[in-house]
Amino acid sequence: MNDLIAKAAIDRRLAEIIRPVVEGLGYELVRVRLMGGKGKTVQVMADRPEGGIEVDDCARISNELSAVLDVEDPIDEAYSLEVSSPGIDRPLTRLKDFEDWQGYEAKLETADLIDGRRRFRGELRGVEGDEVLIDIPAGGEKGETITIGLKFDWLSDAKLVLTDDLIREMLRQRKASGALDEEKFDTIETESPETGEEED
Repeated sequence: MNDLIAKAAIDRRLAEIIRPVVEGLGYELVRVRLMGGKGKTVQVMADRPEGGIEVDDCARISNELSAVLDVEDPIDEAYSLEVSSPGIDRPLTRLKDFEDWQGYEAKLETADLIDGRRRFRGELRGVEGDEVLIDIPAGGEKGETITIGLKFDWLSDAKLVLTDDLIREMLRQRKASGALDEEKFDTIETESPETGEEED
């Protein structure tokens, strides 16, 4: 079984600890990674089931996770905990993500070569059984595409591509959830070129 949420063994161990906490708070776990470098960082991406996680949500998750991770102590050395939203060009880590984001452009990568390639970019067409459907260029007439199915277990990485349509959808979701209220923004005042007077 493929697990894009937590790839490495330590990530999977962390996910075993983190998932019940995140889900117990009413959120979904999108991804867990132990990042290296000068200092270790446990990176947790979470979201609301309906989308639109906010900074206060991340802080709430971080506080709960900190307490649990201190008790479980899964990492031998010092580390930082980072809890964030998946972002606009989010990773696609669960089969349901490919259904939820149908119609949007994505980049998929497979662990092994499929017909001589590992990378696929195109518009998501949902899922069929355990396959992710994606439209890719047909290679013939410009603009023509074919829909192919890639088994979810074949994928090593997948994420949405940042496009204008995706940005519009994320703004729509934020407005619908009440997270973005345009009434709270200041009015922009400009000067009239003719009079130099301020206008609304």
